[in-house]
Amino acid sequence: MKAFAALYRELDASTSSLAKQAALQRYLRAAPPQDAAWAVYFLAGGKPRQLVPVKLLRLLGQEAAGLPEWLFDESYEAVGDLAETIALLLPPPTDAHDLGLAQWVEQHLLPLRGAPADELPERLRAQWRQLAPDERLVYFKLITGAFRVGVSRLQVTQALAAVGGVDAKRVAQRLMGYTHIGARPDAAAYGALIAPESESEQNTQTSGQPYPFFLAHPFNVEVAQFDALLGPPSDWLVEWKWDGIRAQLVKRAGQVWLWSRGEELVTERFPELAAMGEALPDGTVLDGEIVVWQDGRVQPFAALQKRIGRKTLGPKLLRELPVVLLVYDMLEGQGRDLRPLSQRERRAQLDALVAQLAHPLLIASPVLTGADWPELARRREAARSLGVEGMMLKRLDAQYGVGRTKDVGVWWKWKIAPLSIDAVLIYAQRGHGRRASLYSDYTFAVWDGPPEQADRKLVPFAKAYSGLTDAEMARVDAVIRKTTVESFGPVRSVRPTLVFELGFEGIARSTRHKSGIAVRFPRMLRWREDKPVQEADTLQTLEALLPP
Repeated sequence: MKAFAALYRELDASTSSLAKQAALQRYLRAAPPQDAAWAVYFLAGGKPRQLVPVKLLRLLGQEAAGLPEWLFDESYEAVGDLAETIALLLPPPTDAHDLGLAQWVEQHLLPLRGAPADELPERLRAQWRQLAPDERLVYFKLITGAFRVGVSRLQVTQALAAVGGVDAKRVAQRLMGYTHIGARPDAAAYGALIAPESESEQNTQTSGQPYPFFLAHPFNVEVAQFDALLGPPSDWLVEWKWDGIRAQLVKRAGQVWLWSRGEELVTERFPELAAMGEALPDGTVLDGEIVVWQDGRVQPFAALQKRIGRKTLGPKLLRELPVVLLVYDMLEGQGRDLRPLSQRERRAQLDALVAQLAHPLLIASPVLTGADWPELARRREAARSLGVEGMMLKRLDAQYGVGRTKDVGVWWKWKIAPLSIDAVLIYAQRGHGRRASLYSDYTFAVWDGPPEQADRKLVPFAKAYSGLTDAEMARVDAVIRKTTVESFGPVRSVRPTLVFELGFEGIARSTRHKSGIAVRFPRMLRWREDKPVQEADTLQTLEALLPP
């Protein structure tokens, strides 16, 4: 645990990618395999299921620090991170330990989940008494699921590749599924990550392991520049950019697995797709998008969220929200890795498979054509009415890469401009990390009636925290402090004085929101210092953006 805490300090203190890479490699070379196994799990984004109720953690932290509730809350508000707050406020340790990371996780942390409620307080206190202050920070971040240290999955992959002397692409493939929420990495699992490539690994596989996903880069330039930057459209495969769940359907050795891009095994969440996958030939891996599909078209992402959020999937829900897999790539066929083939060759094999299977739940993503880029740009204008986010541009000679790379080809996402509305800031909360001292998380509202309506009110509809520069955020923070009307714990209610243009990718009706509307991926496009609060948009304007 001490060595992992030291690694955390070193990574957190540096902004240099080279320095972080060197620190990762030093740790992995020196750590026992069982400790390295868990370190990779956490650094690559793994999170166990909730171990301790946050409410209990706050209460015990407050009691151990000997602070009244209001002072603990003020400290939390100032720091902006619960793990760091408790680690800073606890009294010095009275015991010591010599346990490694794996022992701490397996013998102390994981057993907390499911432990009798009356035993939890004393177990936690006993653990805190053994940990040095810097170890406590890591410990609490692991418990709260807030472990982030500025290291990307790609950097972890590169470190493992360097330590094992293995190709980074192979390591990336081995890492797929490693951070699944139910995973329990051990020395053998870590050894498999850095082991030399075996002959069986290069041949047909029988496991349900997916391939690393190939990711697209944003492409937002004027259409007049397309020919110079991309060449003619005939060099590209053009498709709609679907708004669903990216997934790989894997069929090997008579079994079917469905993986989301977040490395979550979602086979049980979509039983109809799993059943469809049973009809595929063994040794097939398809890449595509899970969408709700009705009346021959994709439905808003909000419809898919209704299925994702349900614990049980009854026949009624399956009938009302039917899904399909819109496939756009074939990564494995007859047990052969097809990723080194060109996009043109992979698509030809995919189309042949879809035609042969002729299953209503397996739909090939349509290929879009145009004489030139301006014609495709005109077609792209219909994207929002079709429920898609824009277009995908894929080089016909591109191989299937790993992550967001350009070394074997490139994919571009040519998204449509976001929907936008002018909204009023009404609540603010302090941020986290380097923004812990600033009010940077905002709630926005629109008017519930036109300007001539005397009794109209502001109705909250969205929260956003991204889009402003540091300088703008400092200015907004100063206004919030001067215009605060009331405080509700960490949240401040402010006098309406600030208008922002908010952008968002999608909009849908929602019974869970006071406004009756939910927006997707809201962000601040600009501060409308030129616009009075009374001229901000209305709920009617927002409703007009709803899809028909």
